[in-house]
Amino acid sequence: MRRPTRRTSQALIGLSVAGALALSGCGGDGGSDGDGDGGAASAAPTDLADTGNFTDPEREGPVEIEGAQEGGTVKVVSFTPLETMDPSEIYYTHTNAIATALLNRSLTQFVYDEETQQAVLVPDLATDLGTPNEDFTEWSFTIRDGVKYEDGTPVTAEDVKYGMERTMDLETFPESPGAYAAEYYAGGADYPGPYTGDGAQLDSIAVDGSTITVTMSKPFPDMPYWGAFPANGPIPADKAADPVAYANRPLATGPYKIADYTPKKSLTLVRNDQWDPATDPGRTAYPDGYEFDFTVPSERIDEVLLNDQGDAKDTLTFDDVLGTDYRNFQEQAADRLVPGPTPCTRYWAPDYRKITDINIRRAIALAYPTRSAVKAQGLIEGVNRYPADTLLPPGTPGRVEYTAVEGLEPGTPDPAAARALLEQSGALGYELKFLFPSDDPDAVNAKDAIVKGLEEAGFTATPVPTTTENLTTDREDPDSDINIRSAGWCADWPSGGSWFPPLLKTEDVATLGQISNNYALFSEPEVDQRIDDVLALPIEDQADAWGELDKFIAETYLPVIPLTYDGVIQVHGSNVNGHFDDLVLGMPTFRNIWLTQD
Repeated sequence: MRRPTRRTSQALIGLSVAGALALSGCGGDGGSDGDGDGGAASAAPTDLADTGNFTDPEREGPVEIEGAQEGGTVKVVSFTPLETMDPSEIYYTHTNAIATALLNRSLTQFVYDEETQQAVLVPDLATDLGTPNEDFTEWSFTIRDGVKYEDGTPVTAEDVKYGMERTMDLETFPESPGAYAAEYYAGGADYPGPYTGDGAQLDSIAVDGSTITVTMSKPFPDMPYWGAFPANGPIPADKAADPVAYANRPLATGPYKIADYTPKKSLTLVRNDQWDPATDPGRTAYPDGYEFDFTVPSERIDEVLLNDQGDAKDTLTFDDVLGTDYRNFQEQAADRLVPGPTPCTRYWAPDYRKITDINIRRAIALAYPTRSAVKAQGLIEGVNRYPADTLLPPGTPGRVEYTAVEGLEPGTPDPAAARALLEQSGALGYELKFLFPSDDPDAVNAKDAIVKGLEEAGFTATPVPTTTENLTTDREDPDSDINIRSAGWCADWPSGGSWFPPLLKTEDVATLGQISNNYALFSEPEVDQRIDDVLALPIEDQADAWGELDKFIAETYLPVIPLTYDGVIQVHGSNVNGHFDDLVLGMPTFRNIWLTQD
């Protein structure tokens, strides 16, 4: 799943039905203050991508939290732009968290168990977690009765089928996660979607009364976890005929509905009186509503929440506390800090079409001043950032430890070694052009640290200014006048199968008109074939194969340069209850939130 471009630390993860893949709720702290690049880097916890294998297929609603009070409006502040609220296209973790907890129901859902501090997969629209055939090439889900849209119209299995097909229309929704469905659903690779295909349906998604049966082109044991995406929820075809209009006002099936929405800026939610808690095994709706403001600078967020006055008491953020403010929060508001793990990797993606010499890519890895950039951006080494060495985060089943570039120490640059590689390639002074949001002071500070580190290693660094609002669009334009892209990725489930197919398999950007997930624009037939080969293996053999593939790709091609792994350190006001780290999203546990009423 895509990482937002700000300091948030969200992840969407799934678990293997066969039990070979797992989620964990444990975190850990490193031992460095991040004072510079000269010291030893903080090692990442070994369990970032290991968050426990918990399911409850028989969970029923309504859900009640002992002692919780009804009423009040939760204020949510952030400086992370809201990308889209269309369920078919949601693939950033912050929008996913808001949509799945508050607005949109799908086949399954994750809930947070306060007693065990674990994420649990439970039913949602479906009456259970699905029924597979023996080899996981067919899945059936029965849609429960009594679920309605906000306008009172009943949700049908046909609506869910349409929603599943809609997200596969990659021409209409180029940023959607529908590539997974295209990969696994029989006939999905050639299915254009309902808009591009002028109403075409996908025969491998069959409806019989209230039952949906999906036929796969290959085994897909993780289908119940893919089912938790908004992409697997209902959309009424007659009311979504215009996808642009529907994106601005999607119909809610959850406990809240949209009252006001300004894309990338703000979102106001009010109660949905058509939501029946008896039909919902995971959600609560204690607050009267939510007001989201996505334009608040980081320094202001920390100032307001540290002072904890007035409306601030009812406020929370999913942005991380700034490193410069962290000690003050520890001393004055430690009980309102929310730390936690997230299986996410941030990386640099050199444009494979432009930076063709692997030694230049290796020199970038040696030159990047990880610890200086982390500190300059207001992040906290050992808390919400850890230097990375591999694309797969620690705790991923089958992960292999390796050193892709000789002499590379995660987090610690070696400008002399980088310069030597550039000289060897006759590329001393090689220009690196990368985007940075000039309206984000933290990003400007990080940019300055990165430029200093790159130039010390013999590169010419040319940062290209954009805005926070336009950063995503500019980054995903394959024709942008840059040759390196900053990106982040979180496991859709803890397996290389949610990393390598979306990130490093050849992507048809000419048809899509933009980059979907392969930010390096990496294309090697050998790697495409190896990915397909691993997907064809028995599920019990895939984990080790993904780990070996990670090592092979990095050593042979180095298409992306891992920089850091993420944790979270969020904060809330004194009236906010139920704010924990959602272990599958690295976001606030919105299903658990309630406000103390003075």
